Amino acid sequence: MMQRPVVQRPEVQRQWWMAAIAAFFVLSLVFNVPRDLLYAEHGNVEVWLGFEVTGAVARWTAPIHWAMFAVGAWAFWTCKSWALPATAAYAFYVAFSHIVWNEASPNGSGWAIGLLQAAVFSIPGVGLLWLNSRTRRETSPATF
Repeated sequence: MMQRPVVQRPEVQRQWWMAAIAAFFVLSLVFNVPRDLLYAEHGNVEVWLGFEVTGAVARWTAPIHWAMFAVGAWAFWTCKSWALPATAAYAFYVAFSHIVWNEASPNGSGWAIGLLQAAVFSIPGVGLLWLNSRTRRETSPATF
């Protein structure tokens, strides 16, 4: 039987900020999974596109959030090229969701606070896009 040649990937140098973002995702999982499973008041509410879902729907959709954080941790730890733009998109999604939630939820504080929160949550998105453009300029596609 013919053996396939072993293709070695070039070593990817993980930047300190990629490890830090991966650690943030892992810590988010360590905090959120037990909280959602052990405390009913947290596990019975999820927010999607700014709208609260409760009860069984929240409990069934919580693992989707967990999976997104797990994929984010893996993507940053393994230096996937799509990790930065995908995480930036998620940050802008969260920002948009704060506008909707503040207007749609009885617990919200109105559109003005929603816009303020959206501006704050957009800052990481802008920073991630900046890092992405800087990283693309500094590395060739073959090594990133």
